Amino acid sequence: MTPGIDGAWYQWQGESLLLRLRVQPKARSDAFLAVHGERCKVRITAPPTDGKANAHLQQLLAQAFGVARNRVELEAGQTARDKVFRIRGPQTLPPDLPG
Repeated sequence: MTPGIDGAWYQWQGESLLLRLRVQPKARSDAFLAVHGERCKVRITAPPTDGKANAHLQQLLAQAFGVARNRVELEAGQTARDKVFRIRGPQTLPPDLPG
């Protein structure tokens, strides 16, 4: 993932990075798995109830991209498995993200 180059599941918009994700909640561990179509599949340990999965994923993305949690915004997919997150000014790009 290189700034200025867009992939199928991510897109740079100025200093922000948009991520299109497919989320698998209640997994054994947190992990970025693989690209499926135009989404990156992400597995998380949190259950999909009361916003717990969204909050957990927001924290996971904040840590992975080296930003404060309030710089990670859920833009679409509040109650769906397919989600779009915006990361404002990512400081790092995780090496284990699928290309």
